Amino acid sequence: MPDPKFLVRAPLLDPKQQVVGYRLAWQSSVPTDPQEDVRQLLDFVGERAHDAELGLLFLDAERGVPPGGILAGGIPGNTVLMLDCPDLAEDCVAGMASMREQGLQLALRGASLAFMETHAETLLPLATHIELPWGHPDFAALSNLAKQAEPPLAVVVQDFPGWGEFDKSAAHGVSGFFGQLCTTPRPINNAGALSPQAIFILQLMQMVQENADVRHIEGVLKRDAALSYKLFRYINSPGFGIEVEIESLRHAVTMLGYTPLFRWLSVLLATTNTAGYSHALLQAAIVRGRFAELLGKDLLPRGEAEHLFFVGMFSLLDQLLGIPLEKVVSQILLPEPVVQALLGREGVYGPFLSLVEACEQRDGRVPALADALFVTSTRVNQAHLAALAWAHTVTI
Repeated sequence: MPDPKFLVRAPLLDPKQQVVGYRLAWQSSVPTDPQEDVRQLLDFVGERAHDAELGLLFLDAERGVPPGGILAGGIPGNTVLMLDCPDLAEDCVAGMASMREQGLQLALRGASLAFMETHAETLLPLATHIELPWGHPDFAALSNLAKQAEPPLAVVVQDFPGWGEFDKSAAHGVSGFFGQLCTTPRPINNAGALSPQAIFILQLMQMVQENADVRHIEGVLKRDAALSYKLFRYINSPGFGIEVEIESLRHAVTMLGYTPLFRWLSVLLATTNTAGYSHALLQAAIVRGRFAELLGKDLLPRGEAEHLFFVGMFSLLDQLLGIPLEKVVSQILLPEPVVQALLGREGVYGPFLSLVEACEQRDGRVPALADALFVTSTRVNQAHLAALAWAHTVTI
């Protein structure tokens, strides 16, 4: 029986901190065949990512160009296969051309100045991107060669070590992967205080938790025109999926329901710190919430599975708001299992959060965490990709 493979991701950020794609790879508990890994990853993306607006999907391909028969039909046009330059030679031209004809984009990594110059008329015209490590001594020269190629190659940074490196690249209009996004806090100068809008939203969340009358919630919402406008945008977004014309704030709250309203407020809370706001980090929090919720859907009662969304979403609030998580959870009534998961990765929800977090890193922890929850790789991977797709539909 083949060893199960789990999907792990790293977001691709543009200079404005927008998530414009992902690097996807498998994680397994045992060594696997790189060629088979590529084929299975292509199949997985081809089957499940056709209708999802996920941006560019970069897939690792080791040991040069995969054999011609590795590609399945129906590969999405946003798929980019990453090829190692040291393994490429002139005899790879036919294979690369075949993959381009089948709809794949191709990224070159590990390129040197000599490689770029030697293959300027053969391999480079078949590529669409070049990936360069942060701090590469020839970064500027390689970038210039990529821009001068025919057709020009898009440059992406292999991985930003931190926010300082991201800011320097962003200043030059360069995009790149940020695998440490969720574990690299960005310095925020807000003296550890919640903004007035954050306090206002927390008050609303408290009302929802206490099942306050819809008319009272409507009355509070009317005090903030911007918040009301965002509620209308959200309830009409594809992520919510409603097709009824909303006539009033009371109608919106009634149609939304208390649990989805609390969910929306939790997402909105994460946007209140304008000093350190990161769209990419907010999206990561939304993905965590939806991912955890989908994992628990058939394992926990409905109400408890819905709590998993808040566990995932709130797990990054300390970074998004720039204040300790303990301070945030102390200002709103949350179920004790939610608090246990957030503060110590413990309780009934803790293992779900740990698994979701592990899918953001290539550190080998995913298989064991999935086994502890008795969830299969198929289920984890389906929930993961579905969460990414759902997060892209949420309008705030």
